[in-house]
Amino acid sequence: MENHLAKSTEERTFQYQDSLPSLPVPSLEESLKKYLESVKPFANKEEYKKTEEIVQKFQDGIGRKLHQKLLERAKGKRNWLEEWWLNVAYLDARLPSQLNVNFAGPAPYIEHYWPPKEGTQLERGSISLWHNLNYWQLLRKEKVPVHKVGNNPLDMDQFRMVFSTCKIPGITRDSIMNYFRTESEGRSPTHITVLCRGRVFVFDVMHEGCLMTPPEIHRQLTYIHKKCHSEPDGPGIPALTSEERTRWAKAREYLISLDPENLTRLEKIQSSLLVYSLEDSSPHVTPEDYSQVTAMILAGDPTLRWGDKSYNLISFSNGVFGCNCDHAPVDGMVVVNVSHYVDEKILENEGRWKGSERVRDISLPEELVFTVDDKILNNIKQAEAQYLKQASDLQIVAYAFTSFGKKLTKKKRLHPDTFIQLALQLAYYRLHGRPGSCYETAMTRYFYHGRTETVRSCTVEAVRWCQSMQDPSTSPLERQRKMLQAFAKHDKMMKYCLAGKGFDRHLLGLLLIAKEEDLPVPELFTDPLFSKSGGGGNFVLSTSLVGYSRVLGVVVPMVHNGYGFFYHIRDDRFNVASTAWKSCPETDAEKLVQLVFHSFQDMMQLMNTAHL
Repeated sequence: MENHLAKSTEERTFQYQDSLPSLPVPSLEESLKKYLESVKPFANKEEYKKTEEIVQKFQDGIGRKLHQKLLERAKGKRNWLEEWWLNVAYLDARLPSQLNVNFAGPAPYIEHYWPPKEGTQLERGSISLWHNLNYWQLLRKEKVPVHKVGNNPLDMDQFRMVFSTCKIPGITRDSIMNYFRTESEGRSPTHITVLCRGRVFVFDVMHEGCLMTPPEIHRQLTYIHKKCHSEPDGPGIPALTSEERTRWAKAREYLISLDPENLTRLEKIQSSLLVYSLEDSSPHVTPEDYSQVTAMILAGDPTLRWGDKSYNLISFSNGVFGCNCDHAPVDGMVVVNVSHYVDEKILENEGRWKGSERVRDISLPEELVFTVDDKILNNIKQAEAQYLKQASDLQIVAYAFTSFGKKLTKKKRLHPDTFIQLALQLAYYRLHGRPGSCYETAMTRYFYHGRTETVRSCTVEAVRWCQSMQDPSTSPLERQRKMLQAFAKHDKMMKYCLAGKGFDRHLLGLLLIAKEEDLPVPELFTDPLFSKSGGGGNFVLSTSLVGYSRVLGVVVPMVHNGYGFFYHIRDDRFNVASTAWKSCPETDAEKLVQLVFHSFQDMMQLMNTAHL
C-alpha cells in the first residue's frame, strides 16, 4: 500500500478499466468438488454421503442446465455477478443496514501526533477534513495511482463510489445514487454535510476555484459547533437512516410529502462529498486498546450518522476520529486506502497545518431545516429506540497483540494472513469444542468491477491440526506437520479465489438463475449441510484482513451465534477487532480474542521447538 502512495505517476486512476478481463465463470465440476471438500468438517459419514449424492445429482441434472444459462449470461456481461451481488447482498436486505451492514473503524492518528486531548476537535478536524478533500481532488484529477499486483492493474471502479455516493431506501429494494464525476467527465458536487446535536448543515469546500484551507474549514466548523452548543438540539432526522429499510423508505416518502423542499434538503445530503459528525463524547483509546472508540464509531449516536452515505467521518470531543461507511457501494479496502493516505499525511506534517493562516471572506454554512410534524418526530424516536436497543446488545473488543507481527511470521516462512486465520480456527475450536464455519474475504479486483469471493478457512486440514493441538498424546513435530499442511491448503484456496476460481459466488449465480427461471430451489441449497458449512450467509466467523497499514475496521457477526473478526497486520504487531451479540449465551468476543492471542504464541512455539 505504501507503494500506491509514493509513486508519482502519469497513469490515470481509471485508465485500465476498459482493458480489464471479464469475471470468469469457473468450471461446474471444479466448483462442486471444492464445495464438497468444504462441507467435510461439519458432517459425519452418513451426512457427507447424502450430500455427495445430492451434489452428484445436481451436477448431472439441473446444475448442468443452470451452468449453461450462467455461461450464456456471462457472454453478454463483463461481470455476470455485479448487479446480482449488489441486490442480493445489499439492496434487497430489509434489516436496518447501519448496524447490520455498515463497516466502521477508528483512525490511527492517536499512535503518533494526535493522542486524545480535549479541545482539539475542531482544529484537528479541519486538518483531517482537508487531507480527505485532497484525496477527493486527486480522484477528480485521476491522480490516485492505479493499484497493481506485479504489473497487473486492479479494478479501480469502487474509488468512484467513496465520495458523493448515497444509498436511497426503497419499499422492496434500495438503490444507489452516485454523483461523483472526474474533472474530464464534468461537474461534481463540492459541498460536505456536517451533523451536530441533531442538526444538519452544508457548506461548499471550494472557494473561487480552489479548496478551502484548514483555517477556513476551521472557521466553518467553529460556527456550526458554537451555534449547536448555544441553541436547542435539532430533531435528529439522520436517525431515520438507522431504521428497517422499508420503514425508512415510507418515512422518507412521507417526509417529502410534507414539503417538497424536504426532497431538496435530502438531495443535498445525498450528493455531498461526505458526512462529517461533530460528537460531544470522548471515547477512551490507547494504541493497545481501541475497544471503546471502535464501539462508538460502529454503534454510536444514530442522529450523528447518515447511515446510507458511503463515507461518514466522525470526530470526537477529545480529538479522536473514525469513519462509518455503507458497504453496498464499496468494500472496506477502498476506504482503508483513503484513511491510510490521510494517516500518512498527518504523520508527514507532524499533525499540523504549515500553510497560511489567512481566512478569505467565505459565506457561512447553511443549515438544512426540515419541515417535520409529530408523525416524523415519532418515527425518529422509534428509529432511535430500535437502533439503541440493538446497539446495546453488541459486544465489541479491539486489541493489539504486541509480542510479534509480520516480521517474525515471514521469517518463519509463514503467510501472516494465514497465520491469523489458523489461530482463529484454533481459538474457536478451543472455545466451542467444534469447527467454526468461516468466511474470509478474497478480493477479485483483477477482473472488471470485481469485488469479493469467499475463502472458507475451516478446512479438513485446519480441523485435523486443531484436534492435534487438543490431544496431549500428539508430538510437537506431528502438530507442526499438520499445521503446515493447513497453511498450504489455505494459501492454495486464497490463490484460487483471487484468480476467480472460488465456488461460493458461482453457486450463488446458479441459485439466482434457478430463481429467475422460476424453477424450484435445487436440493443442493436446501441440504442442511449447505447452511451448516456457512452457505447462504451462515458463517459463524465473518472475517477480513484490513491490510498492512495502521488502519483497523470492524463489522457485526453474520449470524446471531457468530463473530465478526477483522484484523490488520504490522511488522511488530497484529491488531484485531471482534464483535458478538451479548444476547447469545454461547459467544464471547473477549474470550475469543484472548484465545486467538494464546494461539499466536502456541503456533510460534511450534515453529521454534519442533525441527523439521
